[in-house]
Amino acid sequence: MDTRLGTLAELRSTGQLRGKLGNHPVVVFWHEDRPWAIEDRCPHMGFPLHQGTVEAGLVTCHWHHARFDLESGCTLDPFADDARAFDVEIVDGDVVVRARTGEDPIAHHRRRLEDGLEDGLTLVIAKSVLGLLDEQVPPAEIVRAGVDFGTRYRAAGWGAGLTVLVAMANLMSDLDEHDRALALVHGLAFVSRDTRNHPPRFALDGLGEGHDDARLASWYRRFIDTRAADAAERVLNTALDDPAATSAGLDGVEAMMFAAVTDHVFLDGGHTIDFTNKAFEALAHTGVAAAASVLPTLVRQTAHASRAEEAGSWRYPYDLAELIGSAEQRLLEAMQRSSDSGYDDVAGLASRLLAEHPDEVVDALVDAAEHDASPEQLGRAVAYAAALRITRFHTNNDFGDWDTVHHAFSAANALHHALERNPTPELARGLVHGALRVYLDRFLNVPAARLPAGDAHELGELEECWELQGQVDRAGAIVFGYLRNGGDPAKAVAALAHALLYEDAEFHWFQVLEAAIRQFHAWPVGSEEGALVLAGLARFLAAHTPTRRELSRVVDIAVRLRRGEDLYADADA
Repeated sequence: MDTRLGTLAELRSTGQLRGKLGNHPVVVFWHEDRPWAIEDRCPHMGFPLHQGTVEAGLVTCHWHHARFDLESGCTLDPFADDARAFDVEIVDGDVVVRARTGEDPIAHHRRRLEDGLEDGLTLVIAKSVLGLLDEQVPPAEIVRAGVDFGTRYRAAGWGAGLTVLVAMANLMSDLDEHDRALALVHGLAFVSRDTRNHPPRFALDGLGEGHDDARLASWYRRFIDTRAADAAERVLNTALDDPAATSAGLDGVEAMMFAAVTDHVFLDGGHTIDFTNKAFEALAHTGVAAAASVLPTLVRQTAHASRAEEAGSWRYPYDLAELIGSAEQRLLEAMQRSSDSGYDDVAGLASRLLAEHPDEVVDALVDAAEHDASPEQLGRAVAYAAALRITRFHTNNDFGDWDTVHHAFSAANALHHALERNPTPELARGLVHGALRVYLDRFLNVPAARLPAGDAHELGELEECWELQGQVDRAGAIVFGYLRNGGDPAKAVAALAHALLYEDAEFHWFQVLEAAIRQFHAWPVGSEEGALVLAGLARFLAAHTPTRRELSRVVDIAVRLRRGEDLYADADA
C-alpha cells in the first residue's frame, strides 16, 4: 500500500513530513539530499522521532538518546528495539512511502527475547513476550526459550531463575488472562538475572553404551554422596543417552535422581528437592527431548548442597538424624504392608504431624501408612501440615522466619508432586524428612496465630492489605471468609496471584504462591483445608507488601506501547 505524505517541495522546505501508513505513524526526513522514511515512534518508549535530531545518517531520540539507522531502522543501542523503516520515493513531485517486506515478526520477537535475556533488559523481554503472544505463540514455546537460555548460560546449573519460570508456567491456567504475560516476564527476568555474569555451561559426555541401569543408579548416588559432581554428571548423561530413557519415559532416571536427593536430609534447606521437581515439571512444557539439556543442570547443586543431618538443629536437643534411619525403615515396611483399601483422614494426619515430640510425628506417618494411606495422601498431609505453619505463623516472630516456614512448605509441595508422578520407596523417605522439618518449625506457632473465623468478606477488601503494612491477619481472614461463604475459588486464586505479580517479588514468594495454589487444588472444591492454605498465602503476601512495583510498571509500559499510547504526553492535556 502506497501513501502520499506531501510534496517534495514541502519536504525540502520543512525538513520532514509526517503521516500514517495504515496504523503506523511515519516521518520522512530530508537528509543528505534524499528522503528517508522511518517509524515516528521510538520503539523504546514511544517518543516521537520527528522531535529527534538527524545527523550522519542517524536519528537520535531525545528522550533516552537511542540512535537509529535511517536506512534500516536498526538501533545502535541495545536497550532500544529496532524501529521500522519504510521505502520512500518521489512520484511526480509527491513523497510516497510504502511498507517493506520485512522479517517474520515471530522470528523478530524471538531474537529480541534472546537479546533481552542476554542484556538484562526487562522492557525488551516484556515487549518480546507481548509480541509473541499477540502472534498466537503458545506460552509453552516462550517458556521453552527461557529454559533453553537458562540451562545454556549458567555453569552452576539449575537455580532460582528457572524455578520461578517453571512455577509461573505451571500456573498459567490459574491466572487472569491479562496477568499471563506479566507472569512470563517475571520468570524470564529471573532467568536473565540468574545467568548474567555467569560463565556458560559446558556439558560432559556420557560413558558410552552397555551399562546396566542398576549399576548407573548406584554410581550416581555414590558420586552425589561423595560430592563428585563431574563423575555424577557423566553417569547421568550415560543414562540419558540411552534411547529407551526418553522413548519409554524417564521414570528410571527420575527415581535415580530423587534417590540421591533423599539419601541425605533436606538438602540445601529444601531447595534441592524443589529444584529437582521443577526440572522434571519443566519437561512438561519443553518436551521430554529436552531432558538431556535440562536434567544435568541439577547435578552440581545436588552434589554440593548442604545436608541437614550435619546441622546442629537436627542433632540437638533431639537427635533427629539418628531417628530418621529407623523411621524410614518403619515407614517403608508399613507402606509395603498396605492393602490399598482406602484412607480418608489426610487432614487428621496433618494435625497429628504438628505434634510436640518427634516420635509422635513418626508414629503418625507410620500409622497412616499401615491404614492404607497412599504415597500421594501422605505427601499431601505433610504439605498441609507445612501450610498450616504459615497460616498460624504469629507476627510476633522474627520477620526472617517467614522464610523458615516457607522452605518447609515449598519442599513438601515438591515432594507431594514427585510422589504423584513416581512414588518410589527411596522418594518416600522424604516424607520422614519433610515431617520432621515441619516439627522443627513448631516454635514459630508458639503462640499460634488464631485461625480465621469465617466471617463473610469480599475480595476487593484485599487491596488495602497490599497497600498497608501489618494487615497479615486481616488478609487471611478475608480470603478464608470469602471462600467459606461461597466465593468463587478461581477468582480468589487469580486475585492472590495478581497481588504477587504486581510486586517486585523475591524468589521465595514465587515458591510460596505456586505451592499454595497447587496445594489448594489438591483438596476438594469448597473444603476448609483448601481455604486455610490460601489464607496462609494471603498472610504471607500481606507480610511482604508493598514493594517498589518496578517490573509490573515496565510491563504496563510495554502494553501501552503496543496499543500506540503516548507515554510522553501529559495525561491532563
